[in-house]
Amino acid sequence: MKFGIVAFPSKAVQDFANSYRKRYDPHYALITPHMTLKGVFEADDQEIKTIASKVADVAAKQKPFHLKTTGISSFAPVTNAIYFKVEPTDELVSLHKNLADVDYQDSEQYAFVPHITIAQKMTSSEHDDIYPQLKMIGASFEETIDRIHLLYQLEDGSWTVHETFRLSGE
Repeated sequence: MKFGIVAFPSKAVQDFANSYRKRYDPHYALITPHMTLKGVFEADDQEIKTIASKVADVAAKQKPFHLKTTGISSFAPVTNAIYFKVEPTDELVSLHKNLADVDYQDSEQYAFVPHITIAQKMTSSEHDDIYPQLKMIGASFEETIDRIHLLYQLEDGSWTVHETFRLSGE
């Protein structure tokens, strides 16, 4: 089964992201706007119990973190994805590192760039047409994230919460 670990922003951020995702993100109906903390990995029922326990340990030691979006950017030319840039605070980078240290059956494909995707899987011409427009709107939000979520993928491709962990660190 496929799993991942994410942080969900507030409803205000999700609503703003969805106003663009509806049109530009084919994953709109499959997952709520989120910031990926640990990308997709495979685990069976027994493995996920061990992983969830380790994630709970990380969350218990981790303080809530400040989520601050600072505009819109793109991963082009690597991929035609457009996203809200998230400032990489010390707490957020530490959380990502500690989650990466948990024993998963995958390896990180890219460097950690905190973001919330609003458009993806576009042709290069679509990207080049839309990106300047989206860049002008900006995306400035600030909030505190005090929980993270272990998600799993359903047979229809959608994602749902397996377990939620409160960031309660000292």
